[in-house]
Amino acid sequence: MVNAAQLQPAYILHTRPYRDTSLLIDAFTASQGRVSLIAKAARGIRCKTSRFKGLLQAFIPLLLSWRGKNELLNLLNAEPNGFVMPQLTGKYLICGLYLNELLIKLLYRYDAHPSLFLAYQTTLANLLQNPTVALRLFEKQLLTELGYALHLNQEYQTQQAILPDQYYQFIPSQGLVICLNAYIPKASVFSGTSLLAIHAEKWTTSKQLTDANRLFRLALHHLLEG
Repeated sequence: MVNAAQLQPAYILHTRPYRDTSLLIDAFTASQGRVSLIAKAARGIRCKTSRFKGLLQAFIPLLLSWRGKNELLNLLNAEPNGFVMPQLTGKYLICGLYLNELLIKLLYRYDAHPSLFLAYQTTLANLLQNPTVALRLFEKQLLTELGYALHLNQEYQTQQAILPDQYYQFIPSQGLVICLNAYIPKASVFSGTSLLAIHAEKWTTSKQLTDANRLFRLALHHLLEG
């Protein structure tokens, strides 16, 4: 089967050198999800005349076209997508690289996630405003897209509504269960107030955001198998 695409919205997630003048690329695309590409004559002595010069970098909105018959596709063309994203530096760059690492580790190749693509784009645009909130919202949607949506408004065993004044343990393979044991590690215990705030995506305290970070890390750790 020939896999061909004409100028699809995309972002570069990661590049690495290949042979003398080429690059191997992981890209996140709107139409086919994560794809693996080879960009010939994109580096080395031939880079100065390459049609890809200066474009194959992370966090730049691109339009890519490619063709191929196997998992490693040939990049045919790359163009700017016509709008400008904020330049990420310092801690914001680290946040962006974290997003890219999650997508590389957790997405199957050629499995389209158009909603997640839009969420990624929105997150990059919002990182400079409030990186903590932007990352938590992206992690929450990523888990949902992977089929691991967290049910944060009901208890797993009884299906009863989460109560603000109750404490719950998060068990990655199940969900939230009422916490009745004082010896349960605190790292997996959450207040009902925080859980409901995370569910509604309305964080009013720094503790609720910290709890969201802790909860999503437990879930992602489980999916990444450590």
